[in-house]
Order: sequence, then C-alpha cells, then structure tokens
Amino acid sequence: MPDPRPLLPLLADARRDLTADCSRCNGLCCVLPAFAASADFAIDKPAGTPCPNLQPDSRCGIHDRLRDRGFPGCTVFDCFGAGQRVTQDVFGGADWRTDAATRAATAAVFPVMRQLTELLWYLTEATALLPAGPLHTEVTAARTRTEQLTGTGADELAALDAAAYRSEVGELLGRVSDAVRADVPGRARDRRGADLMGAALRGADLHGASLRGAYLIGADLRGADLRHADLLGADLRAADLRGADLTGALFLTQPQLTAALGDGGTTLPEWLTRPAHWSTSRSAAPPSRGRRPRRR
Repeated sequence: MPDPRPLLPLLADARRDLTADCSRCNGLCCVLPAFAASADFAIDKPAGTPCPNLQPDSRCGIHDRLRDRGFPGCTVFDCFGAGQRVTQDVFGGADWRTDAATRAATAAVFPVMRQLTELLWYLTEATALLPAGPLHTEVTAARTRTEQLTGTGADELAALDAAAYRSEVGELLGRVSDAVRADVPGRARDRRGADLMGAALRGADLHGASLRGAYLIGADLRGADLRHADLLGADLRAADLRGADLTGALFLTQPQLTAALGDGGTTLPEWLTRPAHWSTSRSAAPPSRGRRPRRR
C-alpha cells in the first residue's frame, strides 16, 4: 500500500492550478447556479442571476459569515480552479456584466470546465498513487487529455459531452482504486453506491472499502475506520466524522469534508485541510466492538 506521506508535496505542487483563485474570476459560482431556499441557502435565486451578496468587485460580501447567515451550501462549493480558467483563459477576462454574449457563453462553458477540473483533481492523485506500469501510463494520458480539453475554446467546451467523458474517466479511476486497494490487508467489503443515509456506523470497520457514490448523509461515522477507503463522490453532508480515521482515503475532496462534521480527533489525509467550522476538541472514543485492530 502506498505510503501517503510522500504524496503531500507532490499533490500540493501538481494541484496548484486546481485551486480556486476568486481574484481572477468574475464571481461565476455566485451567478450561474440556482439556489433553492433550504438548510443550505437562505434564499431562492434563479440560475444566471447574481446573488445579492455579490459585490461589484466580484467578491462575496458575507464570505466570512456565510454559515451564520444561512449559506453553508456556498462554503462547500469548490470549482477546482474552473472559475479563473473560464474567466481568464476562455474569455480573456471579459466580464459577463457588460457583455451579453459572454454571459450566455459562460453559462454553457462553466459547468463543463468545472467537471474537467474536478477530474484533473482525481487524475492527479491517481498518477501519484500508482507505480510505473501500464495503468499509470493510461492515467497519465487521460490527465494530459483532460488538461488539453480545458485549454480549448468556448465552442469546443460547450459541445463536449461532459457526462460521457466523466463516465469514461470514472471507469479508469475505478480501476485505479481497485489496484491501490488490492494491497490493503483484510479490507472491509465494498459498499459502492450504498444508501447509508443516517446509518449507525459508529466505530465501523470500513478500511479499504469502496464507498464510491455512497449516500452517507447524516450517517454516524464517529470513530469509524476509513483508512484507504475510496470516497470518490460519496455524499458526506452532515455525516459525523468525529474521531474517524481517514488516513490515505482515496479521492476525497475538501468540499466533502466541509459538508461533514468533524473534530480534533478526526484524522485526515495530509493533503487536505481541517475545516474551520469543525470542533478542535476530541470526542470520546467509540466502543471497540466489531472493529478490527488497526494495522500499521
């Protein structure tokens, strides 16, 4: 099994262009998506309409108070750098506010670019996880192709079948996951796509399992063993990760963590950051019943 520690500097450098830079974007995530009044958003907002909190400089006027003001949904969104690529690279800095054509084209391009940059996030991790060999070569080629697609023009991006391309890359990432997790001793059974909403999984042994696309909304995962589990696309909204061990978790993203609950006892992959709203204290250890001893 790969040692996760050497991946930190490699991933940090390779993902530098996959980090949102709001200073180079025209507030696209505050304009293009629709908001529905809910626990995630305090208001209804139609697609293509600027959020009332968006300022003339394209910054959010309540960015440091989003959760307090009823917009936790905004805190879990990450464009993986798609915003600045669309604004600067595709449209040369043109502002949707003053150019109607740019506004319409941006609405078509941004969702596609957002999917491509997220795929680049996963493919970058996959290349770091794999040893040299045919699968690594295939992943490297897919990463290069995806990067090339992000550099095409607005018409080409709008015409791309993003869903089909995502499915193609997803199949490849599935093979990467299988290859990496094959070396995890005594790994738990896979629960890919499982409906585990609100499930009582406190202290559960899920190490090395595929939880890809699983619905873990509101699940009690306190103290769970999620080491080297595949969490690509798993819905962790309001999942309780206090005291859980996510060391080496595969394809986990910052938005997934931000949508969940955690504390100072939650162990994260070194390349991810503990969300600011998580408690810094450590919760009590869960019962050990049914949980295997941790292998080092």
